[in-house]
Amino acid sequence: MMKPKALLFVIGTTFFASGVFAGPLDINSATAVNLSDNIQGVGPKLAQAIVDYREENGPFLSVEALMDVKGVGPTILEENLDILLIRGLVDEKESVEATN
Repeated sequence: MMKPKALLFVIGTTFFASGVFAGPLDINSATAVNLSDNIQGVGPKLAQAIVDYREENGPFLSVEALMDVKGVGPTILEENLDILLIRGLVDEKESVEATN
């Protein structure tokens, strides 16, 4: 029988490896590997399409703009909203909120 501490370690590392506890992901700086490893529903091919789109059209101005990439729909966006961000927009928003 497995000891409780060992069991918690196994459960914790499984969740961490599966991306359940993934941290924020800046869609304007993430590599294709980062995108495919961290966004549910995005594999290597779609992740590369996101990077290609970003390189051809410039940075995403909102997280929702990801849906402009063929293959990214509302389901993928909704499942990942809690980890997706655009670093510059978050910094701006925090700075505006701090001055109010």
